[in-house]
Amino acid sequence: MYRISANWKNGRCAIDNLNDTADSSSESQSVAPIEHTHILLTRQYVITASSNPSSLPRLLVRNKGDSNIIQTITCKPSLPHVTASISALALDQCRPSSAEADQHVRIAVFLSTGEFNIFELAHSSSSIPSIPKFTYAPRSASARHRTSSASVTHAAFHHPLLVTLSDTFTVSIYDLNDGIITRTQTLSSFTSYPPTSLVLSAMSESVTYKLVLAYAVPVYPAHWSVGATELIISRSGASESSHPFDSLPNFALGPMAVIKTRTARAVDTPPGFIDERKLLLMRAQWDRKVKKIADTQTDGKWVVLAAGDPLTASTNATSTAPSSAPPTPSFISSASHSSAHLQLYRLQMPSSAHAPKLTFVRTLRGPLGATVALSLADGRCVSLSANGSIWVWDLDGGEGAEVANPVALDAMDARTTDVKGTVTFDERRIVSAGVRGVEVRRFDI
Repeated sequence: MYRISANWKNGRCAIDNLNDTADSSSESQSVAPIEHTHILLTRQYVITASSNPSSLPRLLVRNKGDSNIIQTITCKPSLPHVTASISALALDQCRPSSAEADQHVRIAVFLSTGEFNIFELAHSSSSIPSIPKFTYAPRSASARHRTSSASVTHAAFHHPLLVTLSDTFTVSIYDLNDGIITRTQTLSSFTSYPPTSLVLSAMSESVTYKLVLAYAVPVYPAHWSVGATELIISRSGASESSHPFDSLPNFALGPMAVIKTRTARAVDTPPGFIDERKLLLMRAQWDRKVKKIADTQTDGKWVVLAAGDPLTASTNATSTAPSSAPPTPSFISSASHSSAHLQLYRLQMPSSAHAPKLTFVRTLRGPLGATVALSLADGRCVSLSANGSIWVWDLDGGEGAEVANPVALDAMDARTTDVKGTVTFDERRIVSAGVRGVEVRRFDI
């Protein structure tokens, strides 16, 4: 463990490339680039999936120490002759009991049609089921059509609780108790925007859960900052409490529902006139606002914001977005917080009557080029840049190390520059998908 920790600190790792076998599940793969690669890490497997539309969306399963695909899981839409894509993956965070510790792990796979499947993968066996353990689909064709325009982009899974977040910023709560998937509550927001992240944890076994969301918050007149909301979900049912999510027409509230929420923002303008001390604090917050956010991540304790890369004027002029669509932020970030810098915040949600706080800690500097993806867990942050550079930070100490150098410009062809970045990690590995394709970096060497 000391050797692994030292390798993390200095960026020493071994690299395995997972591009030797192409994903043949996407019919358009040969003529169109992969829009996005979803990645999941389990104790035994590395699971990847393309977001390209297909009649048979698939997951590619590999052993953690092998680049060869050992099995393909097909997620066929329930309606015939429908083209769909995998929009999100979620790994069950529930710790299995000692009796089932070596038996299985649950994975939720979400399709653009609004339906999702839950598979159980055995750790101790090479046989992976092709039939999902649970399946959920909208009840009617019209509901599926409405859902398809609001795909699930993020999900958090802690059996029996499943929480999803759509690209329209709608939060849905599902209860998987007794082997039946029931949607118990739906919440929406008109003041919170992507990019976003969420983390789910159990406060007491199968009774109360804590969901933390980090998201972009608009700052008048044309800037952005970061905010975080804590939602307490309990099996005792919902209670009347004020929160930033306005409930949509209620479904029948089941045993899982939000009972309490609290919100903190990095830029929170006080009302009325303020004294000099508050003025200095407000100016410091105001200087950290950005014109675009590339990504934001949280692990419940830390929140990291990556400023976006500026878009050119010609890009804005040629935009074909309809006039009724909400404006997309496309401005250059401030000079003091460029797209290569990350902002680190400490999220404090005290159990007492004190108000929650989102306090700026430091700026994480090092990478060159725009950040396209972040991953955050257990006080460690990994960033992936558009040029393929990968950096790792210890958030408690603030130390950073470069794990991967940028890719030479002549090696970035037209296909790879269109690939959206993805990065995730565990205590021994970083798996990234970007200009180099899909790669695994192992620190247990």
